[in-house]
Amino acid sequence: MKGPLFYSKILLFGEYGIIKDSKGLSIPYNFYKGALKISDNLSKVHAQSNNNLERLAGHIEQLTLEDPLFPAFDIQSLREDVKAGMYFDSSIPQGYGVGSSGALVAAIYDKYATEKITVLENLTREKLLTLKDIFGKIESFFHGKSSGLDPLNSYLSLPILINSKEDIEPAGIPSQQLDGKGAVFLLDSGMVGETAPMVNIFMENMKQEGFRSMLKDKFVKYTDMCVEDFLSGNVKGLFGNVKKLSHVVLDNFKPMIPAQFHDLWKKGLDTGDYYLKLCGSGGGGYILGFTEDIKKAEESLKDYKLEVVYSF
Repeated sequence: MKGPLFYSKILLFGEYGIIKDSKGLSIPYNFYKGALKISDNLSKVHAQSNNNLERLAGHIEQLTLEDPLFPAFDIQSLREDVKAGMYFDSSIPQGYGVGSSGALVAAIYDKYATEKITVLENLTREKLLTLKDIFGKIESFFHGKSSGLDPLNSYLSLPILINSKEDIEPAGIPSQQLDGKGAVFLLDSGMVGETAPMVNIFMENMKQEGFRSMLKDKFVKYTDMCVEDFLSGNVKGLFGNVKKLSHVVLDNFKPMIPAQFHDLWKKGLDTGDYYLKLCGSGGGGYILGFTEDIKKAEESLKDYKLEVVYSF
C-alpha cells in the first residue's frame, strides 16, 4: 500500500497574528511531502511513526466518542493497518514550521474518514470551516492546541487566505515570475523549533497591555497590509510593509528568533538586501526571507542555505 502524497505548507503571513484575528496567507510547498505506507520490516524512525499512529488512532477514537458532531472514522481499519506496520513516510522536516504533522493529519483523514469532504466538491466557507475544525481537533494530539490550518492546506493543496478565525477561503495568488529577481526564500536555522513553548511565551506576553497594543497597532496591521499587497501583486508596497513587519518582530518577538540570528536579522534591515520574518512559531526551524534581489541576498547570506519558494 502507498497512499496519495500530501505536501508541506508555508504560512507566508499570519504567524501568531491569526490567534488574534489578523489576516493570514498559507501556500502549499511541494518540495516536501509525505504518504502513508505499510512495511513489515520497520526502521527505527518508521517504528516511531507507527507508534505515533497507534496513539493518534486512540485520540481520534476518543474524539468520535466524546463529540457527536465529529465525523465517523473507520477506526478498525486504521488500527489493523497500524498493526500491519503502517507509518508516515515523509521528507517534511519536523519542527521546521512547514507542517509535518499537518500533512500526516490530512493523509489520515483522507484515508479513514468515512464521510469526508473532498477537494472535488464545491468548497463553501462552511465546508472549509468544518474541515479546519476537524483537523484542529485531530492535530491537537501533536501541539496541544491547533488552528487546523496546516492540515487544511495540505489536504486541499490550495493557497488559503485567512480573513479571520471564522472566515477562510481558497486564494488565487499571482503567478510566479520564474526569471524574477525578487524572491521569498527559506533560511535553514539548523535547529529544531518546538511549537508549544513558543506559543506559551506568546500567551504569557499577551497578558501585558503594551504587548497587546503593539500586536494590534503594528503586528496585525502590517501583516494585513502584506497579505493585501501580495495578493494584489503590489511588490513595491509589499517590501515596504515586510520591512516594517520584520522590524516589529525583531523588537517584540526576540525569544522566537534563535539568538545567533538577531544580528543577521538586523543586518537585513540595515542593508535592505533581505528582510526576515518568522516561519511558523519560530524558536528554530526555518526563517522566512523576502528579497527584491535574490543574488544580493545570497551574497549577503553566503554562509547559509537558502531555498527559494516563490519568485517575483
